[in-house]
Order: sequence, then structure tokens, then C-alpha cells
Amino acid sequence: MKKLQEAYEARSKKLNKVEVMKNLKDPKEAYNKLQDYARDGYASIPDEDKKYFLKCFGIYDRPATPERFMLKLRIPGGFMNATQAKVIGECAKEYGQDYIDLTTRQQCELRYLRIEDLPTILKKLELVGIDAYQTGVDNIRSIMCDPLDDMGFDNVLPSHKTLLKLQEMFLYSSDWISALPRKFNTAITGSLSNRCNIFCHDASFVLAQKDGMYGYNMYLGGKVGVVGKNANIFLRNESDVILAFGSIIDIFKRFGFRDNRNKNRLHHLIEAVGIEEIASAIRENAGVDFLSAGTTMTQIDFNDPDQGRVQLRDGSFGVHMVVPSGVFSGSAMMEVAELATKYGNEQIRLDMEQSLYILGVRDVEALLKEELFKKYKSVDSPYMNHLIACAGTAHCPFGVIENKNDAIEMAKYLDEKVHIDSGRVRMYWSACVKGCGNHALADIGFEGCKAKVEGEAVDGVHIYLGGKLVSEGVEGRTVIKSAPLMYAKYYVESLMLEYKKHRLENENFEQFNDRLLSKFTLSNIGFAMKLNAYLREKKIDTDFEFIHSAKTGKNEEFEVFELGRRLYYALSKVEPYTAYDKFTNTLKSEKLQDIRKLVPKIDENIALLLEAILDENEKKRAVVFSELSSFIEL
Repeated sequence: MKKLQEAYEARSKKLNKVEVMKNLKDPKEAYNKLQDYARDGYASIPDEDKKYFLKCFGIYDRPATPERFMLKLRIPGGFMNATQAKVIGECAKEYGQDYIDLTTRQQCELRYLRIEDLPTILKKLELVGIDAYQTGVDNIRSIMCDPLDDMGFDNVLPSHKTLLKLQEMFLYSSDWISALPRKFNTAITGSLSNRCNIFCHDASFVLAQKDGMYGYNMYLGGKVGVVGKNANIFLRNESDVILAFGSIIDIFKRFGFRDNRNKNRLHHLIEAVGIEEIASAIRENAGVDFLSAGTTMTQIDFNDPDQGRVQLRDGSFGVHMVVPSGVFSGSAMMEVAELATKYGNEQIRLDMEQSLYILGVRDVEALLKEELFKKYKSVDSPYMNHLIACAGTAHCPFGVIENKNDAIEMAKYLDEKVHIDSGRVRMYWSACVKGCGNHALADIGFEGCKAKVEGEAVDGVHIYLGGKLVSEGVEGRTVIKSAPLMYAKYYVESLMLEYKKHRLENENFEQFNDRLLSKFTLSNIGFAMKLNAYLREKKIDTDFEFIHSAKTGKNEEFEVFELGRRLYYALSKVEPYTAYDKFTNTLKSEKLQDIRKLVPKIDENIALLLEAILDENEKKRAVVFSELSSFIEL
């Protein structure tokens, strides 16, 4: 492990402020003083406890809600029974303005909590087996897994019991509380379907097969929106998983960087020494020469939210409940607990898209007639079924945009303007660059930013396209940068109109993107989204579509000319030139007829746009879409 030691020493010239703060006290000192803080009030809490030490136990002071705390619960794998759900709901209703956030890590967050009430809340939760230990800052966070696990037909290796054994290795241990350089996220699945965003964690154990054996491949260095690397390690059984997990967390604890907090996740250690070195160190540290990787079997994108229900191995059903943007309430959670008892087997599961399942349901139709399913539907619109949005400015100090309601508003708008009865469109929203809403893995992702309208700063989003959860995961790429939020829905509307018109039967957006959109550059797609929004805004009636069969080879210069040619024809029903060769006019002496004469009332910006693309002088023609954006600003 020489390379690891050298990398560590190279990054050990100084400690970041948080590492310096850690030396002030044992984190448990802060936790043990909760009763005193509750008695003496918010002003009695030392600054370092609010900034760091209480966060080790999931207690977050939130400036956006002055003198009120967020409590991040630990719910292993999102597995929760009706009794636990009832108590969580009661705590939210009585102490937290009846508000609950469901998160992308299969957890619940309670908000608006007073320090005076926190000891009482924690005691109530503890009595039903729920706590918030080590759910924040530099700890091994809650571990994710398939919410259906051994009850699902597509499960090969039940993994939740293994998850609990992994958790036992660090939970409540003074050796591990606040011991890491940075947070450490983990997930394990033994299922064919990816219901837990399995490839985007610091350590992932993924169903695999090798030489006829089922086990797990190990992936390392993932984080929100970043796919982990295959470590070329196959783990044959639970014992192997425990040894490998113990080895990698020990390596991260010993060699992880403690200088720059923006560059000290496991991902950055892997970047520094290489995945091969990390894999070798895992084997050496564990004292086991683990097998090389097998074939990864978790390659199916789950579609339960599109069906609203999924049959389980015992013949009952898991009934899905869509919770748009994860905005839930204590009252609703208490109702879920009642319904799980009345219709199911008292088991509730949280999923990675901020929604939930009620398991063991025999009479699905009777359950769906309950009042709660009128608000939180089993099957919502394709725009709502997979909607994710992180906390945003209302609750997070890093948020750039409000986010949750922004996401819901866009989904409602699209359902009204481009209604589709079926299909799957995964829209994930992150309020800032940190990406807690997994925007880079979405069909269409949104990252909060600032944009400008007439020189004034406004809320905006970078729009991403083409993320995937299947296979080993794929990160999407930016299709429009800094789109003003007020216009973003019109740009996405352009995309959904193309999807609705050209999709095949039962084709989801990911498949549509692979089949058609992938033939074009991202610049072309982004420009066409904005152009079609402009045409609709100006009520310019044309049958222009940006999806076409011309083979431009994803050459942007060719795409620009082809778009101009087709738009010119769509508006005038006349070709701009009589003959073409390799996406330019053949007769160089041929004059371009002014489209204003062919279409007397044409929008002047569109006329200028076409002149810039189709200029008779080839040297003056626009060759990239960025040269043309100013013509079609809303």
C-alpha cells in the first residue's frame, strides 16, 4: 500500500477547518448534552456543536429555518414497519409542522424541530427501533438496498440481512463516529432490477455471476451523479462482503485526504492512485485474494412506478405510492401505517425516487379506493411517477433554486400541454451543483444555477439529457446551460412534443433517446428545444420538427445547415437552393432568395437566423449553434 501512503502524505500538508474542529471534543459529548441544551434553549448550544458535532447524530441546525433543526433518520434499506411509520408521523405532526421529506437514500427527514423537543422525539423513535445515529457529516451513512429484496420475483440473493451485518460493524462504535475524512455511502443489491441507484455510492455490492456462482461485484468511488468504477472484485458470499467492506472503510479511514473537503471523497483517493491500486489494497488489507469480477447481473431499470403495483413472491402485491418531490407529511405517514396494517403485512418500504411501497397487499383495488390515494396516487402522470427533487433553498444552505415546487410545477405543466397516457420519463432535480437530486442520472436532469434575463440574475437550471440507471449506469450531459427557470418548461415541452409524436408503442424516454436523439449532437438538440419554444411563443405556424432522417454524422456544421434548410422550407415551401452536396449548396453562384419576400410577415429574428445559416457566402455562414442562440431568446 505504498502508493496510498505516498498519496496521503502528498495531501497531508494541512488540515481543513472541519478536521481541526474535530479535535475539540468527542462527538458524543455534544450528543450527551442534548438534555441540557433542551433545558437551556437554542442560545446555549456551542457553535461547534451546531456546525458539526450534532450533525454526527443527524441533528442539523438549518439557517433557512432559524432556531429549528432537521433530523435525518436512519432507516436501513428503507425497511420500515407500520409501528415505526406511525411514530415517525406522530413526531412530524406534533413537533415538526406536520412535514416530512422522503429522500433519494430511502430515508425520512423531519424538519422545523425545536431543540427543546429533540430529546423527547429521539426517545419516542428509539422505542420503536429508529434513530439518527451517524447519519450526517463524516460518517458511514445509511445503507441502501432493493426495497423489495427477498419478496421480489427478480431477487436472486436476499441482501437486507447482510446490510444489517455491515451496519453492525460501525454503528454506535466510538471508533467510527466522525472517524472518516468525509461521508461514506454504501449500497447492496441481489436483484436483477436496479431499485437503489446501485452504481453511485462510495462502495456498491452488485449482484453478479461467476463460474456458475452468484455473488456480488464491487464498485467503488461513486457519488451523487457519478458512476463508480468496477473494482474487479467478485465476492462469493456474505462473509466476503463483510471482509471487503471492512477493508475499504479502513483504507478510507487511514488514507483518505483531510485537506480540501471538496476533493476528499473516496472518489478522489481512487483518482489519485487508480482503481487497480485500491483493489490490490483491499485484498492485502483483508488478507484475502478475492476473485476477479464476474458478470454484473443488475441491469434492468425498474418500472414498478409505471405499473403502480408489483407482484411479490407470496402472491400478494407491493403497491406503489407516488410522492412527488418527496414532499410528505406526518399525517400522511400515519395514514400509510394504518393502510399497511389494514390491507398489507404491516411492512412499508421507501424507494430511491422519494416514494414508497405498501407490501403484502391482497386486495389492491380496495386499497386504491382509500382517500389517501387520491392525493398520492399509485400511478400518476409519466412526468410525476419518477420525479425527484432535493431540498432546495427552503431547507438547504447550498440550494440555488427552490427546486421541489419547481419540479412539481414543470411536471404539471407538461402533463397539461403534452399529455401522454403511458411512457416513462425520469426527471430528476438538484438545487445546486452538489447533485443530491441525482440529476446526472436522469432521462432529463436539472441542476439549479443562476441565469440572466435582460441583464438581471434570475433562477435557472442547467438541463441534462441521457442519464441511465441500467447496466453500469451512465451520466447525462448538458444539453442547455443556464436556462432561465421561467423558460425551462417551454424548452422541455419541445422535447416532449417530439417524444409524443415519434415514440414507438411502449417506448420509454430512455429508449427514445437511444433510438433517435442520440443521432444528434447535444448542441443541436438544445438549440432545437429553444427554437421550437420560440416558434410556439411567437405563434409561428409551421410543421418544422427537429428529428429528421438526414445523416449528418453528428457533425455540428452539417447539422446547422440542415436545420436552416429544413426550417426555410417549412416556412416557405421552397428550397433555399436547388441542389446540395455534403450539406451545402452545389451551385456556388446561386443566389438565396430573401425569405421575407416568400413569407411577407415572417418574424424578423427568424429571417436573420436563416440568413446567418444559409448565407450565399459560405465563409460567412454560422457553423455552430452557439452563434445563433441570440436570435431565439424568449
